[in-house]
Amino acid sequence: MSAEALSPISTYFRVCDGVRVRYVDNRADSDITVLLLAPWPETLWAFRRIWSRLSAVGRVVAIDMPGFGHSDGRSELIAPDASGAFLARLIDKWALGSPHIVGPDVGTAAALFLAARTPERVTSLTIGGGAVRFPIEAGGALKDIIEAPSLDVVRGLNARANIGQTVEAVAGSDSEPEVHEDYVSAYDLGRFAESARFVRHYPEQNRVLRGLLPTIATPTQILAGRNDDLVPWSNNQYLHDLLPNSEIHPLDAGHFAWEQAPEAYGGLTAEWISGGYRHVGAS
Repeated sequence: MSAEALSPISTYFRVCDGVRVRYVDNRADSDITVLLLAPWPETLWAFRRIWSRLSAVGRVVAIDMPGFGHSDGRSELIAPDASGAFLARLIDKWALGSPHIVGPDVGTAAALFLAARTPERVTSLTIGGGAVRFPIEAGGALKDIIEAPSLDVVRGLNARANIGQTVEAVAGSDSEPEVHEDYVSAYDLGRFAESARFVRHYPEQNRVLRGLLPTIATPTQILAGRNDDLVPWSNNQYLHDLLPNSEIHPLDAGHFAWEQAPEAYGGLTAEWISGGYRHVGAS
């Protein structure tokens, strides 16, 4: 039985800007649209545990961003600023209006560039768990990848084994073999090293983002695990300190908060999208 047979999620592909993008769309007829950006090194299946909760709110579209998951990629698109610009084009071409963006992990930087440069494309942000602080603060394998002297070092890693180990706790090879394989196969055959281009842009692009954050008026909810070894909590507090219209919620989870604490993550996100975003900053 396939993973899709076990979930209301059904994946498709659609071309945008010459790139084949894998996506899910619940096709709900609603005035509310939510665009989910899949985290790394997972895929849009990372949202399977909050999908039903968010689908009750409105139309929900989830994508693997270019170069991530099972979407195609071009090297020039695998960077935070370029991904933000791509998202603006996708929102326009797919007629998504001005969606609520949910972008954990690598989606955080892309969503922030999107909101900074094309604010009319975004109604609200739910972000967190991305190493966006300047100066950069990252831990574990993420720190090693960012600081590796070249992509050749990353290419030398056994991506299948390393990613399998990384996601085992949230998508077990025995308990959820189809989801586990979807994650691992997404970054096999050299794709992991190519996707790593994104985080290796952090040192210089976080500096640019540092200047943009105070200008982002988009209502922003920051959700992340308080016990994240890869992306220290300081990254989330940094965003809260610099974004003028933000609120912050530490969750009892590690890096994969959307999977480790889905009730809290999904509940807070659904409440925010349903209207909570209108009251950010209100006393």
